[in-house]
Amino acid sequence: MKYSAITSWDDVRVEFKKIWGYEDFRPPQGEIVRSLLDKRDALIVLPTGGGKSICFQLPALLQTGLTLVISPLVALMENQVQELKDRKLPAALLHSELPSQERQKTLQALERQELRLLYLSPETLLSEPVWERLCQPQLEINGLILDEAHCLVQWGDTFRPAYRRLGAVRPALLKCKPPGTKIAIAAFTATADTTAQATIQNVLKLQQPKFFLISPYRDNLNLKVQTVWSPRGRRQKMLKFIQGKSGQSGLVYVRSRRDSEELAQWFGKLGYATAAYHGGLGAEERRKIEASWLNGNSQFVVCTSAFGMGINKSDVRWVVHFQAPQLLSEYIQEVGRGGRDGLPADALTLVSEPTGWLNPEDKQRRDFFVNFLRSQYQNAQKLVNKLPLQGEVKTVATQYRDGEVALAILHSANQLEWSDPFSYRKNPRIDSATLVKLSATQEEIQSQMTQYLTTRDCRWQFLLREFGFTKEAINFRCQRCDNCLKSR
Repeated sequence: MKYSAITSWDDVRVEFKKIWGYEDFRPPQGEIVRSLLDKRDALIVLPTGGGKSICFQLPALLQTGLTLVISPLVALMENQVQELKDRKLPAALLHSELPSQERQKTLQALERQELRLLYLSPETLLSEPVWERLCQPQLEINGLILDEAHCLVQWGDTFRPAYRRLGAVRPALLKCKPPGTKIAIAAFTATADTTAQATIQNVLKLQQPKFFLISPYRDNLNLKVQTVWSPRGRRQKMLKFIQGKSGQSGLVYVRSRRDSEELAQWFGKLGYATAAYHGGLGAEERRKIEASWLNGNSQFVVCTSAFGMGINKSDVRWVVHFQAPQLLSEYIQEVGRGGRDGLPADALTLVSEPTGWLNPEDKQRRDFFVNFLRSQYQNAQKLVNKLPLQGEVKTVATQYRDGEVALAILHSANQLEWSDPFSYRKNPRIDSATLVKLSATQEEIQSQMTQYLTTRDCRWQFLLREFGFTKEAINFRCQRCDNCLKSR
């Protein structure tokens, strides 16, 4: 059904119930759906479990034409697309791990305009075979959705520089389409402070966007941080916590593939049915582990950040961070997997003793990431004068190691503009002080997590303040986190 043919909002709700079975929208889902159907740009910050995907999937299905969903992880794409396919809905995905036969099948469906939703990564979107097809004048494109938009801020400068070029996508596509074509852009995330919101808005070039900003606070999520004094002590504290959960479903988050495999093996020897889950696994293995956890055959999964996005399990009663994430945005995403049914859930984070003398692993991990970040910015500074004033991203990436990263950092420092998604124009005079300042800002963002782990304030009050909900944070006490319980 096409939106223009729908005579009333009741018709939209009828389609919503027909596809998903729900009687009505949860606030502010209805307003977001209406905004996207009206082709309005939007920035949406909804807590984990807030039903974000429905907000862009429904408008896409109610219109003719295609909606592009830019997604950061293969696992996330596969989960969402599989759910849509199970409902016999016209959705597909493209990513680098896809067998060539399936890839060709999707590209043909794209050319025949059989799809309503196409999920792909920023890198795949900007790959030649995909971009050529998207630029066909007859292909109607309604919207560009950036799912998990905090990844643009988190990874766009250094790890996934293609994110920085997304703002050039809409104008480039519109040049190929009939006059009067409108393509709406909407960014969805569970975590974006005011700085991140500004970055997302600027990079994507949102035009008079509508903002939907909902506090991340979840009154059923009990936050706790515990200090450990040795690697053995860390494992024992985690084990004691899980033993107290009497078979309840949970998740153990680690920061590396190796840690997930070593811990899963350790738990296996103790008789726990679990598995290691990370981005290095094949699609079939990932599906198998997810299914085992979703149907209750395994109590928990030992996973990296690759697990959780887009996987819906309502009765997760606990989340353990065996090691703390680098960023608060990651932390909120991951603890948010707990208690989606509204019942209480506990989130425990284990941290090394603060000096790092007895147990230096957390300090070493933190220092490694800070040093890596610093080296990326230093490399960008060295490349600044070598890069041509204007040129192709592909050429720079071929000629210079980390050339694409250097371009992304220059764009982040407002020293470069994209002529289109594939070419750039550099400022004739680069302000090096801006790059130094940008590096310092990134290090400051990294330090927010340490501040959270060591705060004596109510943990939810700290999070509300950091994510820009300053009014809500005034005199706020959750009365459930470890700090509130201590003060009582």
